[in-house]
Amino acid sequence: MWTELDNALTCTFRFKDFQTAFSFMTDVAEEAEFQGHHPWWSNEYQVVSFRLCTHDAGRTITEKDRQLAAAIDTLAVAYKGEALAGAEVV
Repeated sequence: MWTELDNALTCTFRFKDFQTAFSFMTDVAEEAEFQGHHPWWSNEYQVVSFRLCTHDAGRTITEKDRQLAAAIDTLAVAYKGEALAGAEVV
């Protein structure tokens, strides 16, 4: 569940273990490179947090962020990730 916070889209996902979280992050990295739009993210064990904003648009939310968020959601489903409601970006 993505939320808008301080001119960015934020979301945190939990996976079954570190290996699954890392595999998810690897696929997100490939997708981000493909889209030419790279997230801020953090990882602690099985939890991955994201913050998306477009730097060259004044660090605000753009369609690029929404497209990457949708791709991340698709990958999270494939890896059986759980979006954490109300989670803060680490």
